[in-house]
Amino acid sequence: MAIYEDFARVYDDIMDQSLYDAWYEFTVRHMSKDTKKILELACGTGKLSLKFASEGYKVYGLDFSEEMLTIAYNRAVDADVDVAWIEGDMRDLGQIDTYDLVTCYSDSICYMPNQEEVQKVFDEVYGSLNEGGTFIFDVHSIHQIDDVFPGYSYHENDEDFAFVWDSYPGEEEHSITHELTFFVQDETDGKFNRRDEVHDERTYSIYNYQIMLENAGFDDVKVYADFEDKEPTEESARWFFVAKK
Repeated sequence: MAIYEDFARVYDDIMDQSLYDAWYEFTVRHMSKDTKKILELACGTGKLSLKFASEGYKVYGLDFSEEMLTIAYNRAVDADVDVAWIEGDMRDLGQIDTYDLVTCYSDSICYMPNQEEVQKVFDEVYGSLNEGGTFIFDVHSIHQIDDVFPGYSYHENDEDFAFVWDSYPGEEEHSITHELTFFVQDETDGKFNRRDEVHDERTYSIYNYQIMLENAGFDDVKVYADFEDKEPTEESARWFFVAKK
């Protein structure tokens, strides 16, 4: 089963909604002032894309999950906000337009299985940016993957769903496996159906990310941590990269 099929149904219920404001504010601080056209990779249910679109930017939201994009589309219709939704793979942007800004948040880069696939993403993003454009993304730090996630367990119960999230060390260096179990109520008969998904994530050193960005063609790369304009430390949970073309 593809990931984010059943997860899409409960994603917004368990997601920390304050993160969208934090991502938005970080982006605005670091994108070019003349930005007009934005591509959000791994846009999910569209909340960040809608926030940018409501501020007057021309926004394109790309995700590989049809279920996520359906939620995003309906949300845009309800809000009467125009966003172009694209079902696709961030490793293949060849048929897509060019942009002033490309973002990829919520550690979505960490879902790439190896450095070769990460490099593909960076290469594709570079090719999709206008000259002077900006690429901003975040990833889990090595500390988060190696020290914080292993043994993590999160349970949530609601009237119409139950959710269990357990994390275990992955097979590869600096990797983690998240096992997700959902019990979602069927609207027709009221019964709860179980669904399982496995999410594998992997990260690399800051140096490795910088080298991959340079290999793609980016020549101005800055690194920050935890939504703030500060340098990462050994305890940082999330790294942010701002790369200029």
